[in-house]
Formats: sequence, C-alpha cells, structure tokens
Amino acid sequence: MDIRHLRYSSLVIVALLTPALSASAGAQPDPMHIEPKLATLIGDVSGGIGGGVAGGVVAFALAGANDDRTDDRADDLYDRARDLIEEGKFERALGDLDRLIALNSNRTDAALYWKAYSLAKLGRKADALSATADLQQKFKDSRWVKDARALEVEVRQSSGQAVDPGSQNDEELKLMALRGLMNSDAERAMPIIEQMLAGPNSPKVKDRALFVLSQSNSSRAREIIANVAKGASNPDLQLRAIKYLGIMGGNDNRQILADVYRASSDSAVKRSIIRSFMVSGDRARLLGLAKGETVPELRGEAVQQLGVMGAHTELAELYSTETSVDVKKRIIQAMFVGGSADKLMELAKTEKDPTLRRSAVRNLGLMGSSRTGDAIKAIYQSDTSPEIKKEAINALFLQNNGRILVELARAEKDPKMKLEMVQKMSIMGKSKEVTDYLAELLK
Repeated sequence: MDIRHLRYSSLVIVALLTPALSASAGAQPDPMHIEPKLATLIGDVSGGIGGGVAGGVVAFALAGANDDRTDDRADDLYDRARDLIEEGKFERALGDLDRLIALNSNRTDAALYWKAYSLAKLGRKADALSATADLQQKFKDSRWVKDARALEVEVRQSSGQAVDPGSQNDEELKLMALRGLMNSDAERAMPIIEQMLAGPNSPKVKDRALFVLSQSNSSRAREIIANVAKGASNPDLQLRAIKYLGIMGGNDNRQILADVYRASSDSAVKRSIIRSFMVSGDRARLLGLAKGETVPELRGEAVQQLGVMGAHTELAELYSTETSVDVKKRIIQAMFVGGSADKLMELAKTEKDPTLRRSAVRNLGLMGSSRTGDAIKAIYQSDTSPEIKKEAINALFLQNNGRILVELARAEKDPKMKLEMVQKMSIMGKSKEVTDYLAELLK
C-alpha cells in the first residue's frame, strides 16, 4: 500500500471513530470492537502495510479525535462563561472558567483573564490580582497579557494602591494610571502631568495627559493648560491646548485665549483661537476680530465662525461696513452656513456688485428648495443680467428643483436661456415634471 492509501485510510478511520469517541466520553475503546466497518478497514490496512502500522494509524486517529473533542469542550465552556459574565452572573461563570482552565486547552489564557475580571467584579481583589499574575507568568506572549495588566492597574487603584503613571512603560497603562490618579488624588496628579508634558513622552501620551487636565475644574489644571497654550510645549500640543480651552469654556478660559491671540504672531495659532471662540460661544470676541483684524484671511475666519454660530444680526452688520469684496464673499458664505435665507434673498436682489450678487444667488441654491426656490424664480424673472439668470438656473439645478425649471422654460422666449435650462434638466435626478417636459420637446 502506498502513502496515499495510508493517508486516505487515516481520514476514514477518524470519521468512523468520532461517534464512538462521543459515546465513550473520552474513554479509550478497543479498536477491534468499535464497529464492524472499522474492524474491516483496519484489517485491510494491516494486510497492506502490516499490523504495526495499522495500529499506529488507529492510535493517531484516536489522539486527533480526542484533541478535537477537547477543543470543542473548551469552546462550549468559554462561550457559556462569557454569556454568564455578560448577564452579570460572575459567581456561576467562575465554575465554568475553572473547569476550562483545568482542560489546559488553547482557551486557558483567555479563561484566566475572565476569571480575574469576574473576581474583580465580585470584590475579590486579592484573588483577581493573583489570577492576572498567573496569566502574565504562564502566558508571557498571550494577547491577553495587555488586558490583564490594565485590569491589574484598575484593581490596584480601586484598592487604594497608588500607581505612579510615570513608572509605567506601556502607554495605555500609563494613561489609565494617570486617569485613575487624577480621579483619586488630583493634587498629586498635577505635578506628574507637568513632568509628562515636559518630558520625553510620546505625543499621544502628552495629548491624553492634556485631555485629562481639561476634564478638571481646578485652577491649577487651567494654569497648566494655559502655559501650554502660550507655547510652553511643541506647536501641535499648543494647538491642542487652545482647542481644550475652547471646549472647557468659561470667562477665564476665554480671557486666556484672548491673551494668547494678542501675544502670538503665528497665523495657525490665531486661527485655532478663533475656532475656539466659536466653540465656547464667544460672539463678542469673534465680532471684534471680524471688524478689527488687519489680516484678511483671519478676518474671514472670524466671519466664517460667526456663520457657524448662526449670528445673523452680527453678519448683517458686518456686511454693511465691510469694504473687501473677498471678505464680503466670506460673509455671504457664512450667511448660508448660518441659514440666513432672508438676508441672502435681499442681497441677491439689491447688491450692486454683480460678483457679490451672483455669490448670493449661488448660496441660495445650496439651501432647501422649499425655503428659497420661489425667491430664485423671482430673481430670474426680474433680473436682466444674463449672468445672474444663468446663476439662478444653476441654483435651481443644485436644488434639483425641476418644477420651477420647467415653469421657467415653458415661459422663456430667449432660445439661449431655454437651452441652458434644458441642458441642466438633462442631467438632473428623477423628476416627473422634467421627464414629461423633455418628452414634449421630442414630439
């Protein structure tokens, strides 16, 4: 018998052995009494390659089937234990986890972690720490080790054992320890955070340390963040500090931002502060910058953030006093962002500068058709400028406003304007009015 026959026979033996192994619950049965088909097959194998090899094939098949059965049992225990943990039944889960650990399967490391987790949830902290230590000692390369170390930090902190964030090598553990220390002893955490911000830690650690500070209402936390915002650290962290001050809000933090703005010559810093004024709801300072900032780009940024805030009155006031066409365009865009449809309609009708009037019409088109469709139609019908008419057609196209486009096309006497509308209709989304009208043109 060649090796291919042996391999095939082995597979068949495994298949025949499986029900027998299940029935015997792991006992080692007599191969010659499992079932007649197996005995016959063993006889065929032994006749071809010798009884010794046949016995080896049987032993191999038995061992493989036993391994598979152990893994299946481990999977069942693991799944049941995890379900019990999800239901908060930690005591019952421990029984299945201990049986799983005793199997010494490929699930043992996971079982040790969830055992430690369950023990911690039951308040058995010493036992939980013992389980995490067991996992880290026996399974140094396990993917569960990192989670076990994090659980260990959490358990120790909840037991009142201080864990020095600076002494941790793993970044995630360092951040977890920092958060725990900040919650339990903020005064002790402050100088450690300062050292972490000034030391050779990674940008991620510094950023998260700054975030932890931003969750505190203490004056000391604000002072540390303010120092970073003033440039006491790297530029990226400075921008982060400015962002956090905006999120934190409050008059004191807004004053810090204003002081940093005046002292800085960095446009990136100034833009970040302008955005933080928006986040903190500081309309007054944004309006002051929109009026008094000498750099047009920064003035435009302030205008844009007023739009995000929906500052309709302030934007209308700015537009009436602004002299720069570029900044006026930014104000029109800000009016669109803030939903100031009434003011845009007014500008689309009354603005003397054609470029700005076109910009107003274009931004009306970006608003919903129910709000501005009829106004755009009126602008098309009343304006004599071909450029404004084309802008109105494009605005209706942007709204997918087929109804009004068809109405205008039916009444339009100028072939060029009518062609402009039909071109837009030909690439619009589905619209019964448009489809019917286009079909009429083909008759």
